[in-house]
Amino acid sequence: MKLISASIVLYKNNRDVLDAAIQSFLEFSGEQSKLYLIDNSPTDALKTVSTDQRTVYYHNPSNPGFGAAHNIAIKMAMEEGASYHLVLNPDVYFEPGTLEKIVMFMDSNPRIGNLMPNVVYPDASQQYLCKLLPTPYDWIGRRFNPFKQMVERRNDKFELRFTGYNRIMDVPYLSGCFMFLRLSVIENIGGFDEGIFMYGEEADLCRRIISAGYQTTFFPEATIVHHFEKGSHKSKRLLWIGIKSAVYYFNKWGWLFDKERKEINRKTLKDLGYRNA
Repeated sequence: MKLISASIVLYKNNRDVLDAAIQSFLEFSGEQSKLYLIDNSPTDALKTVSTDQRTVYYHNPSNPGFGAAHNIAIKMAMEEGASYHLVLNPDVYFEPGTLEKIVMFMDSNPRIGNLMPNVVYPDASQQYLCKLLPTPYDWIGRRFNPFKQMVERRNDKFELRFTGYNRIMDVPYLSGCFMFLRLSVIENIGGFDEGIFMYGEEADLCRRIISAGYQTTFFPEATIVHHFEKGSHKSKRLLWIGIKSAVYYFNKWGWLFDKERKEINRKTLKDLGYRNA
């Protein structure tokens, strides 16, 4: 049987919300499973959040960041021989049978390196988490643009809203709230870039998966619920972290004259039938 692993990075979490995420994964019945709880909190107060024998708790108070903490779990999962690894946010939950659908689809499509299902809010409204590779405007400028209609026009394209989110599609930038990763691909390209403390590490990883010749795929035949706190919209500290992450990302991949980004985005829009591709 395949081993399917997952990791949740903790930081002073609400126990009720966190428990829903943990139980969602542990209800997976299709294969063997293991869940790594990487706790970046200053204390180990969350140590008892799960006593299930399939969970591994790892206290990591140095708090090296979101991606670096998940890398700890990914390394352990590889050592255990896991086939797939789920990077899971602590504010996500889903129904039994969701992971079984995803595993079946991944087994049938070996070129997929990362999969994200449909993501909705608790009220069942759509979250638009399929994106083109970002430009500096998309990551920084869009947030501060006071012209709402201009932002909405850009969102229709950048967040691929024009697709209706009702079909399977290859998308170059998928949310980090639920990343179902093929570990053979991650072993080949490496895990999260630990130069990014938080925000944007998923964009970087998706881009490296694509550059290695694999797919990053949106799979709406499975659905998850995401509370989506949008911390950077509420905290100046998190906003600053997001800006530093953006600068790091664009220094790495290119700012305005990123030819690879333009080509990937152009091809994505053309394949998805965007009117001006």
